[in-house]
Amino acid sequence: MRILLAGASGTIGTALARKLETDHEVRRLVRRAPKGPQEVRWNPSAGDLDVDAVEWADAVINLSGAGIAGGLWTRRYIETLYSSRITATRTLVEAMRKAATPPTVFISQSGSNYYGDRGDEVLTEGSTSGDSLMADICRRWEAEALRAPDAVRVVLTRTGVVMAKQGGALPALLTPIRFFAGTSLGSGRQWWPWISLDDEVRAVEFLLTAPLSGPVNVNAPTPSTVDTITLQLGQAFHRPVWFRVPGIFLKLVMGQLATNLLLASVRMEPRALTRAGFTFDEPTPEALASWVHRTVTS
Repeated sequence: MRILLAGASGTIGTALARKLETDHEVRRLVRRAPKGPQEVRWNPSAGDLDVDAVEWADAVINLSGAGIAGGLWTRRYIETLYSSRITATRTLVEAMRKAATPPTVFISQSGSNYYGDRGDEVLTEGSTSGDSLMADICRRWEAEALRAPDAVRVVLTRTGVVMAKQGGALPALLTPIRFFAGTSLGSGRQWWPWISLDDEVRAVEFLLTAPLSGPVNVNAPTPSTVDTITLQLGQAFHRPVWFRVPGIFLKLVMGQLATNLLLASVRMEPRALTRAGFTFDEPTPEALASWVHRTVTS
């Protein structure tokens, strides 16, 4: 399969490109001068993408977007969170709409933040969206992707908290644990829809050919509270989890970043993925902790 990948430089994109290149032909979209034939230059902020790049592809995967935890959520950074997702998706879709032969599948990243802060409510792909800032970003992001031509199968991956050795939430949890200062966040009872990086990559590859369209929750089938995750990580490294950072302190220091990410409770189930036959290598927090231990110490 010929795959055009946007957002290949991020944590997920780097791992996904490495995995896909073993079995597929992958071209990466870059904003600088291309370094070889497997890179294609684009300028999403200007809506600039050669239609030939899209016509070449059987599938387009869109992981574009500024890092959610890439900085304090000032007004300017919030604008960046919106624009980096919406303009990139719009640019890809406009190229597809102009293409004589558009790709057969378009996998466009979204997030578990679509559902907002929902307490203990079980959330499936049919659940309504929330009222948080990130929920609004995800709704607008998905709306742009759904403008793709009718012939294109559009998959909206509502990805949870990706646990990776480099980047994301895991280093922030793991570093204090390894130094005997393990810490939980807020009440610790909020649900995090986590997924290991390996399972995230495998799920996206699975969706290239799986008969699914529309929203797909991408997270492990055992949603867990923050307390459960941190305690399992502590046990894997034979370290106690002593401390708790109060939610009010996180909000004072981090503002909307804490409210939308660290303290929001999203009890999400990957119903579409599991019904389609996808199996997880790390389905439980115990399996996650074991995987983290192997990954970090190898």
